[in-house]
Amino acid sequence: MESIRSISVGPGSLTYTDFPWIIEHNEDRCVLCGKCAAVCPMESLELSYSRSRVPKLDILKKKRQSEYKVVVGIRQKTDTAHRCVGCGMCSMVCPNAAIGPRYNDNEHRTVFFADKKGDPYKRGGRKNQPGPTLLDRIVFDRISMLTDPALDAGRHEFYMNTVLGRVLPPEEFLRRKQSGEWIPPTREIFPFIIGGMSFGALSPNMWLGMLQGVAYCNEVLGIPVVMSTGEGGCPPWVLRSPYLKYLILQIASGYFGWDEIIRAIPEMVCDPCAIEIKYGQGAKPGDGGLLMGFKVSKLIARLRGVPQGVDLPSPPVHQTLYSIEESVGKMIQSLSTLFGFRVPVYPKISATTSAKAVLNNLVRNPFASGLCIDGLDAGTGAAYNVSMDAMGHPIASNIRECYLELCKQGRQNEIPLFAAGGVGKNGNITQNGMALIMLGASGIHVGRYIMQAAAGCLGNEKNRCNICNIGLCPKGITSQNPKLYRRLDPDQVAERVVEVFLSIRTEMKKIMAPLGRSQSLPVGMSDALGIADAEVAKRLQIKYVC
Repeated sequence: MESIRSISVGPGSLTYTDFPWIIEHNEDRCVLCGKCAAVCPMESLELSYSRSRVPKLDILKKKRQSEYKVVVGIRQKTDTAHRCVGCGMCSMVCPNAAIGPRYNDNEHRTVFFADKKGDPYKRGGRKNQPGPTLLDRIVFDRISMLTDPALDAGRHEFYMNTVLGRVLPPEEFLRRKQSGEWIPPTREIFPFIIGGMSFGALSPNMWLGMLQGVAYCNEVLGIPVVMSTGEGGCPPWVLRSPYLKYLILQIASGYFGWDEIIRAIPEMVCDPCAIEIKYGQGAKPGDGGLLMGFKVSKLIARLRGVPQGVDLPSPPVHQTLYSIEESVGKMIQSLSTLFGFRVPVYPKISATTSAKAVLNNLVRNPFASGLCIDGLDAGTGAAYNVSMDAMGHPIASNIRECYLELCKQGRQNEIPLFAAGGVGKNGNITQNGMALIMLGASGIHVGRYIMQAAAGCLGNEKNRCNICNIGLCPKGITSQNPKLYRRLDPDQVAERVVEVFLSIRTEMKKIMAPLGRSQSLPVGMSDALGIADAEVAKRLQIKYVC
């Protein structure tokens, strides 16, 4: 009885079959090179020793004997801190295909033991709800054939850019131009924008690789792609380089990185593309961001003006603002003044039922250049499960409501709306983005898709990997550990970014050509949309097709 009590089995004890991913190991093929254990970001593997009995039969003496030998192998750890996340790095480096993760279809009891030390489980950027999304189910069903001949997507010229900034009515624009009055700044950009992922949340190699790709798209291919810096600023040399015109500088409630930006203003050789004021994230509306201390490297600490290794929480709201009116009046006008009224300034908010109230205040302010709405499917590096699963508003209906509100006021062509959240979740990046554009968006912010396509992110909607928030990204995309992020080649990231936008442009032509549209982006062209869901069709005011 005493020996049974001495066995270390408690309420939180788990077996490897209780985890969402099981490591399968073939001892016959394994040569114990140790590469799998060395590359595992979660340190899920350990050497194990076991005593194995080998039966021995002597036929001549008609006696049975046994031999024993010590077997050295690989064993999966069974504590949640070192759980296998299914990234598959072990199978990538194994020379003999002796090891690899397998998705466990049984009940995952780890969900009951993820609140160690009173801290609920944080997920690294996905809602983990596999299957087609609402945007995936929308079809484009207005095909020009006889009365309005379709276009040849391969040979015809298409104008696919959009405008970032307030667009004045033609008569007002001509009047101001003749009288010499101030005209709101605008930028002609590609409608698919790399959304805000900060220099800190992403590794230096990933962030700079994206910037290289964006610069190549602009300067070599002539595709005016831009990217948002996210909160935290960017390297000083970028602020003083001509690449600044391809960046949307984001200011969030933590104001991280803005000291460096202010100091660089006198030495800027060009203006940034725009200024984005972040008030909320779609994946965790009403909650502030957090860059954990183990991600605050020496470089990040210098850029953000903080001590190295400390947690960097951003407040849920800008602490100096108490109303929508004050926000619009104070933040937007002060930042417009900072850059001499030459740079578009717009806010980014979470998709909520109060989005129309924010929009109506922006319409009345002449310095507001647009509105970005972030839906609940948006990815984020360190959101609690309850925030990702139960907080926020789907982007499709929210962007549609706001666009129809602008139509009622006759300003649908004046204030651009930008949509984000869940675009390309299942790989259908152009289909999802064009559906949102036809629902009323002037542009689309994408983040997660870029990480998955340009850097080979291993995460998926079945909870594979998804550890962006703890700095152990096996590909080095979201890690500040040099041993991890040096696995990522910035040149290869840049090459993939360029390929992604080239493919998006090709697919945009394939969608616009059958619609008979070539000279403008089909913003608000909802008569071209249909869905096999009567309730959704009624909600979005599009056709019900089946």
